[in-house]
Amino acid sequence: MSILEKQHRFRIALAFALVYVLWGGTYLAMRVAVVEIPPYVIGSVRFLIAGVLMLGWCVLSGRKIRPSRQDLGRLLVVGVLLLSIANMGVLWAEKYVSSGLAALVVAVVPIWVAVLEAQVFRTRRLPLAGTLGLALGIVGMVVLLWPKLVSDTHLGQLELIGIGILIAASLGWALGSILSGIWAFSVDTLTAAAWEMLLAGIVNTVIALATGGFHHATWTSRGIWSLIYLVTCGSWIGFTAYIWLLDHVPTPKVATYAYVNPVVAISFGWLLLDEKVDSFMLAGTVIIISAVVLVNRARLKTINPAPVTCAEEPELTLAD
Repeated sequence: MSILEKQHRFRIALAFALVYVLWGGTYLAMRVAVVEIPPYVIGSVRFLIAGVLMLGWCVLSGRKIRPSRQDLGRLLVVGVLLLSIANMGVLWAEKYVSSGLAALVVAVVPIWVAVLEAQVFRTRRLPLAGTLGLALGIVGMVVLLWPKLVSDTHLGQLELIGIGILIAASLGWALGSILSGIWAFSVDTLTAAAWEMLLAGIVNTVIALATGGFHHATWTSRGIWSLIYLVTCGSWIGFTAYIWLLDHVPTPKVATYAYVNPVVAISFGWLLLDEKVDSFMLAGTVIIISAVVLVNRARLKTINPAPVTCAEEPELTLAD
């Protein structure tokens, strides 16, 4: 193996490590930040900073950054679904549930994507293996949530509210992800992501101002450092590594982050926040991740291809 080949393999391994660990850690950072800073304030600061600086980098790298009027409308819709509804939903939910539990519920997003494509958009058909994965995912959710379902305590009820928010956020993320793949843009992937962050950041700012969120924020060192982590490690380093991997590694291999992130999030929550990991959570983790693997590996057969596709458009993550 030549030196260049060794260097390339090292870069691939490093990029995977960054996506696996840094994106898994964003759930912990959100859990810490939301204790002291309202969700839409976090979304305002995080995505305005990330969007502006990423657009600046796109300018310096010579990319086209001016979208068409149609692009702006579509980028706004996708940005709001992903970063003003779904991502903010995760933040709201983490006021009531642990970071590891949040990551596990979010892990079923690929299942929702498959269901929406097959049942709503009618663009793909879910084969038997995918249907079995869907059923297995439901079983995993029941196992994971069983202690909360049978609990009659106030804490258990609050956790169920958080789970409901996470399910709604996951569905919003799945819808935004599908639309980002159906719609074509005149700007490249990185520039589109920067615009989505910026536009969602503006929407989040309006909501935060309208609800008085900035007046309720407590700017402690823990909250500020968590925001810095979310901007740098989640939105810049992690996303850049993800984009680079899509250009150098087959997409199914890159998609393995969806299996690893929940495990990393659970581990960080247990080690750093002393979050409880019981037998139901461990069993639910194994079942849900197995279900997601099964659905992702199932070959979805196209029924009616979408009129416009953009196969190279990547998805952000709820924690991105």
